Amino acid sequence: MGTEAETEADVVVIGGGVMGTSIAFHLAEAGVRRVVLVERDALGSGSTCRAAGGVRAQFSDEVNIRLGARSLEAFARFSRRPGQEIDLHRVGYLFLLSRPEDVAAFEAGVALQNELGVPSRMVSVAEARRLSPLIVPDGLLAAAFSPDDGHCTPESVVLGYATGARRHGAAIRTGCEVVGIETGGGEIRAVRTTRGRIRTPAVVCAAGAWSAAVGRMAGVDLPVEPLRRQIVFTGPLPDLPRPVPMTIDFATSFYFHAEGEGLMLGMSDPEERPGFHLSRSDAWLPRLAEAIGARAPRLLDAGLTGGWAGLYEMTPDHNALIGEDASVSRFLYAAGFSGHGFLQGPAVGEVVRDLYLGRAPFTDVAPLNAARFAGDALRPENNCV
Repeated sequence: MGTEAETEADVVVIGGGVMGTSIAFHLAEAGVRRVVLVERDALGSGSTCRAAGGVRAQFSDEVNIRLGARSLEAFARFSRRPGQEIDLHRVGYLFLLSRPEDVAAFEAGVALQNELGVPSRMVSVAEARRLSPLIVPDGLLAAAFSPDDGHCTPESVVLGYATGARRHGAAIRTGCEVVGIETGGGEIRAVRTTRGRIRTPAVVCAAGAWSAAVGRMAGVDLPVEPLRRQIVFTGPLPDLPRPVPMTIDFATSFYFHAEGEGLMLGMSDPEERPGFHLSRSDAWLPRLAEAIGARAPRLLDAGLTGGWAGLYEMTPDHNALIGEDASVSRFLYAAGFSGHGFLQGPAVGEVVRDLYLGRAPFTDVAPLNAARFAGDALRPENNCV
């Protein structure tokens, strides 16, 4: 390794987005002594700073509901722990449903959410229009709403966790790219970076869309693919009725929520192919305009003021990978959140802390182990946006 510095850590967390900083904070707060987080760029510079910022517990999968609800509690207390203002707006999530099979699926989801303490409910089309007056009701059959959901600022969440992690003694190294992971006898030995070698017996992969490559360095298969998603912003809308819930036309995935004096708009592009495409493209805008014209036509006159592209980290069943590898001891991972990673960051930080410490987490995440793909035990999440 030449003259490069060599250091030691009890655990190296790879990735400086919401997931990595949350994990580093929870580990350091719990008294783990030498926590080192490495991020090849700046904190939050991967998918987190390009997230739409939505936070919710409206999911179809019990583990996701629990992770979402637990995170909502943490977001509500964030100004006290770790101690950072995150501009949390609990304006609710409103899912607009226009297909009978979606209504049936959401009715089942709401029943499960209610069992788990989430105050979601099915609402009529008339009530949906009262909640989100920009929409036109054409073709809608019903909607689902939860008042506890909302949105906050992703960069502030990362800053809060990073500051808290440092306060508890964690070291955070930015501009520090992982180039190799050394293993031997089924154990982690060291992490090699562009700023030197770190001897460590434990690694947590929280590298988002880049997690598959990190896994390969240790001989671990993490089936995560990057998929570009884009959002745009409108100019100021002075007569906008507020508050604006996070409103999602589920059939098209078109969504909007308030952002400053205007709105943030987004939608998936069914023609987008996996890959690290980070440049903006206008190819999806005609499809977005069509969805806006059908569901919220007033927005066609609002004018767009910019936007950005970011990466979802997709898995084959659109559900996360959380666990510890069976063959490489102490290789832990939290990746592949398929668009709901930001909102689950606080809870997943707790879960990974407990897995590292050998404690039972507040909810059983065994179903999210990456080994499920080898055994065909897929766990599909319906409520992806």
